[in-house]
Amino acid sequence: MARLPRFVLPGQPQHVIQRGNNRQIIFADDADRRNFLAMLNDACQSFECRVHAYVLMTNHVHLLMTPDAETGISQVMQSLGRRYVQYFNRRHHRTGTLWEGRYRATLVDSESYLLTCYRYIELNPVRASMVSRPDEYRWSSYGANAWNDASWITPHQEYLRLGMTAEERCLAYREMCCNQVDADDLHLIRKAAHYCQPVSDERFREEIASRYGIELGQMKRGRPCRKG
Repeated sequence: MARLPRFVLPGQPQHVIQRGNNRQIIFADDADRRNFLAMLNDACQSFECRVHAYVLMTNHVHLLMTPDAETGISQVMQSLGRRYVQYFNRRHHRTGTLWEGRYRATLVDSESYLLTCYRYIELNPVRASMVSRPDEYRWSSYGANAWNDASWITPHQEYLRLGMTAEERCLAYREMCCNQVDADDLHLIRKAAHYCQPVSDERFREEIASRYGIELGQMKRGRPCRKG
């Protein structure tokens, strides 16, 4: 099967998903999660990427990040692929691959869908019935975005427009997260991730198609084979 293309624009956020091979766990305990986040932070500082939202699930991760350079995200994910897999295999006495092939990445139209992707990522544990509220799940950026907890993540400009102060922004964001992402947006984000297509309206898609000199076309009908 041919590799799906990745579209990269420096300064444009992307929704990145990395899954465990054969749906196996990639985090056995909290020590694994802490080490993954530390390595992610190190890699983002080294390769000039800003993380706006994340969630660590049992067998996959979601990241919302903006690269300053075209190769930023690929370098971050390559670094994680080397360091975290070596750490995980050594600690858990295993060998071989941990990831399900290449990570998936989709450009996100900031104005239309950026905050929806924030919510999609941070509400994932609620959709998975792991918790009843997003603040009950420790391993996401919800605490930083909803409660201004100390964090290394970087608020996106669209998030900063939620209020004049951190308190106003947090309150507005908590109110947004009281409701799940609606069915149409949920479907769009999942389809975009599955086919590595932009999460955007038609105008943004046309801009990407023109920039790369390709025909994006319409995403196929039907649900992706995996949810998350």
